[in-house]
Amino acid sequence: MATIFTKIANGEIPSYKVAESEDFYAFLDISPLTAGHTLVIPKKVEDDYIFSLDNEIYEGLWAFARKVALAVKAAVPCKRVGVAVLGMEVPHTHIHLVPMQSEGDMDFRKTRPEISKQQMADIAAAILTEYERL
Repeated sequence: MATIFTKIANGEIPSYKVAESEDFYAFLDISPLTAGHTLVIPKKVEDDYIFSLDNEIYEGLWAFARKVALAVKAAVPCKRVGVAVLGMEVPHTHIHLVPMQSEGDMDFRKTRPEISKQQMADIAAAILTEYERL
């Protein structure tokens, strides 16, 4: 059975897409730590542990995530983009890219900000525009 992230990448479930390649997909987290919090996933591999990926997918995922992070940094005001790989909540490898002003922005236990659907759409469009410029 396909994971929720596979369904998102396949367009079966709507998402705020920020970048896509043949093998990878990036979209805004619907419960973000900060505005612009992005998830990066492999499209064709549902392995739930990043270190179980074969070398080609693993290296490709990180290269794609780097480009997405550069786009996030260009589109969302922040000091830097933090990276986390937890993998506990969805059984599909994913990298969190979180725009940060401080280390506290990476606290996954904190209360999440409320961001409207329009703001999410605007942020996704801004990141996608920056991604396409790279």
